[in-house]
Amino acid sequence: MGYFLKRLGLALLVALVVSVISFGALRISGDIATAIAGEGASSEDIEFTRKQHGLDRPLPIQYLDWLSHALQGDLGTSLYFRVPVAELIGDRLPISLALGCLALIFAVSLAVPLGVVAALKPNSIVDRLALWLAVVGQAMPTFWFALLMIVVFGAWLRWLPISGNESWKNFIMPAIALGYYATPAIMRLTRAGMIEVLGLDYIRTARAMGLRSGTVLFKHALRNAVIPVVSLTAVQFGFMLGGSIVIESIFSLHGAGHLAWISISRSDLPVVQGVVLVLALIYILLTLLADLLNAWLDPRLRIE
Repeated sequence: MGYFLKRLGLALLVALVVSVISFGALRISGDIATAIAGEGASSEDIEFTRKQHGLDRPLPIQYLDWLSHALQGDLGTSLYFRVPVAELIGDRLPISLALGCLALIFAVSLAVPLGVVAALKPNSIVDRLALWLAVVGQAMPTFWFALLMIVVFGAWLRWLPISGNESWKNFIMPAIALGYYATPAIMRLTRAGMIEVLGLDYIRTARAMGLRSGTVLFKHALRNAVIPVVSLTAVQFGFMLGGSIVIESIFSLHGAGHLAWISISRSDLPVVQGVVLVLALIYILLTLLADLLNAWLDPRLRIE
């Protein structure tokens, strides 16, 4: 319980810092009153808008007012769409979450088995193939891989739809493009962890006691080797949500990333602020869940 409270307190502190940065970035990026009033507005109109929205008050007072509204789910109103920011994000976020989950499933399903097999047979053909895939995955830009799949599987073979989000087939290529970039890091960490664990004394003892190879591999070795992988996976999922802006734009998936891109291009500052805040909070939550899962896998982590 103490471990949970400590991690929860740390997560809340990070969330508070993120809210301050998100609020400050919006103020630094430009004059909000001018953005609300419009580029052709007179100085009198801008000043009236500034007073109407409380932008003439001290920044700490503005922050506390904004934070109190944000805690109630009010993230302001979009300057371009003219609807509440929370409503916009609520409509688009499920698409980004679905894309991120599918990409993570693809990455883990490919990386973990490859890492385990490569660790069981180091310097073999399988190990070299896994390392080659890792090098290619990190060297190849995500947008280029996405465009290559569109040409091959969308234009030439016509197996998969190129754009839109009408069915589950629309998410196959975006998920692979987004997940393949995370695969190398997960695979290498799994391989390194398995090689280290397989060389420990308790694994040799388990084998000497006559335990089956599958039991030794999955129940004893993989459970301990996967602990750092869990933390990395949570981080990678956060990166996928933040980096989905490129993939969503290429495949015309109208998720939170695509919304952020539109808002940035149209200087819709409240929406940009809201998207950044929501994605950052999701990232913090994922990190907290990863810490708790690691503590469950390895009870020694709870002793601090």
